[in-house]
Amino acid sequence: MTVAKHCAYKIRHIEHCWIPMADGIRLSARIWMPENAEAKPVPAIFEFIPYRKRDGVRLRDETMHPYFAGHGYACIRVDIRGSGDSEGVLTDEYLQQELDDGITVIEWLEKQPWCDGNIGMYGISWGGFNGLQIAAMQPPQLKAIVSVCSTDDRYADDVHYMGGCLLGDNLSWASTMFAYNSLPPDPQIVGNKWRDMWFERLKGSGLWLDTWLNHQHRDKYWQHGSICEDFSKVQIPVMAVSGWADGYSNAVFRLLTNLPGPRQGLIGPWSHKYPHIGVPGPAIGFLQECLRWWDKWLKGIETGIMDEPMLRAWMLDSMPPSTSYHQRFGRWVSEPSWPSSNIGTLAFKLDKYRLVDEFAEVAEEELCLQSPLSNGLFAGKWCSYSTTPDLPHDQREEEGGALVFTSEALDTSLEIMGAVVIELEISASKPMAMIAVRLSDVHPDNKSSRVTYGLLNLTHRDSHENPTPLQPNKRYWVKLQLNGIAQTFPKGHRIRIAISSSYFPLAWPPAESTQLKIYTGCSRVILPSRIPREETITFLDPEASVSGAKQQLIEGHHNWRVIRELDKDLSTLEVINDNGTYLLEDIDLIVNREANEWYSYQRDDFQSAQGKTLWRWGFKRGDWAVETVTRTLLHCDEFYFYLDAELDAYEGDKRVYSQNWNLRINRNLV
Repeated sequence: MTVAKHCAYKIRHIEHCWIPMADGIRLSARIWMPENAEAKPVPAIFEFIPYRKRDGVRLRDETMHPYFAGHGYACIRVDIRGSGDSEGVLTDEYLQQELDDGITVIEWLEKQPWCDGNIGMYGISWGGFNGLQIAAMQPPQLKAIVSVCSTDDRYADDVHYMGGCLLGDNLSWASTMFAYNSLPPDPQIVGNKWRDMWFERLKGSGLWLDTWLNHQHRDKYWQHGSICEDFSKVQIPVMAVSGWADGYSNAVFRLLTNLPGPRQGLIGPWSHKYPHIGVPGPAIGFLQECLRWWDKWLKGIETGIMDEPMLRAWMLDSMPPSTSYHQRFGRWVSEPSWPSSNIGTLAFKLDKYRLVDEFAEVAEEELCLQSPLSNGLFAGKWCSYSTTPDLPHDQREEEGGALVFTSEALDTSLEIMGAVVIELEISASKPMAMIAVRLSDVHPDNKSSRVTYGLLNLTHRDSHENPTPLQPNKRYWVKLQLNGIAQTFPKGHRIRIAISSSYFPLAWPPAESTQLKIYTGCSRVILPSRIPREETITFLDPEASVSGAKQQLIEGHHNWRVIRELDKDLSTLEVINDNGTYLLEDIDLIVNREANEWYSYQRDDFQSAQGKTLWRWGFKRGDWAVETVTRTLLHCDEFYFYLDAELDAYEGDKRVYSQNWNLRINRNLV
């Protein structure tokens, strides 16, 4: 990445500024702007997230916001109420209070002498979510947004549930916020009241996983903040961005299809990262693309951004399977609109262990399936961060516990773009069951690379709002849409569909192991085929501003390990995310941060599945030293989820706060 050297404006930096809310709570902001902004007001770009601007994502923020400021914008990074250095308590994501606070910040920005009244919102993940959500509230000052790695549907396409199945990432994400919410503000910012604010958070933030497990279906809780409930409320221009290794790529297609205003989509090979630091690569000059967007919609300058196709996407080349890629080979392609008339369909029928031409005569066969819990150990993470080897492994290890349908070697290369759909005639031996469907690229040496996948809790076959049990041994016709993708299958490769009845720990298993029957004859898979065409789509090389210095004091360690204890018949997936200990030199703060996760099962007992997490997070500056330790354990039986959690807070060597939770939550067709 190139450090930007030619910015038109010298920058004024404000490390901390209070923004008052209507109820007297103050939010902490960090601001960058052109030095002459008060004499010549400029548009403002606002990012609103809970990830601690002072010491959490400080260095990341410094690569982006000063860059925009150097090109004529005031950039405001605000800690959400109850996070970082902001006052109050944070008790859940995307609360109406959060969105109302966002409106108040926008109104405050409009009144500042350095702001010309034109405001944009920018952010990844949480910041991408609340950008869309606040846009739906239609504050007149908000003129455009850039939403990266977010979604329009909090139930169907977020970290909690997928296809009505409980995701393992739900526990992982809840544990992340459990740790964040336990941290104090910085005494250098808030002064002597830091301890009171800390204890207010420790006592009041709660256990978010409890809330999320008590909403197992798509009820009003998830409808709130899901802009798909009424796309027409988002009237302003939206740039929607994601990556094929990210968990949120599907939303880009839906936003392009349904938003009424100007919109653009950009999907690269990336994981849950901004595209200018995109991994897997190639990274692009994303900040320059954003400038083209902001200049158009906040300054009224014609930059040509709206002359670009509605969707630009990275067409993935075939590559051998790996749990980690530095680069994904491929090329940029585009579609002038979405849905695209350039995308057709290619269907295959499911024959006995084969994919055959959709017009072939296929006899009905009854194929039985009852996957072991080991099916999923090598599935990778629902949402890759590319900080650990978290992508799917060679699928041959997974396919042994699945029903597998494989095509003949392709006579010519095949290009797909969009959502793969599978239609199945299926029955189950018990009232509850799930399926995980994977589309893979089978190489001439038989290595199998997962291209995309989808999940469906079969009790949700008709509705996520009102699921119904299966009638044992009754045949059902079900339809499942896999995650959108753009991929080339070369000549000589084969296409494979693998179907399993478990996929742990990516998804929580049903209460019991269930035998499924899949019927050939009319079951089929439909691919979104695309005819390749010559086109030239280019991006500038990545640029960014320089961040402050970070001195690594103790090295970290990141890894995924599968451990099998054959004497106990116990299998465990261990996820290690240890950032070590480092010094943020600009603020003279030593930070240690470590997160570990364990997902295990014993024998093939579906009720033995459990997830366990441990977070340690500490700060030290001079005589001031604090650390929090959070532990979470989720396990189950046929009827209940059991949630055990611990929170311990230390000041120096003394434990100053401790709280335990022991909860039982009804399973409701999940």
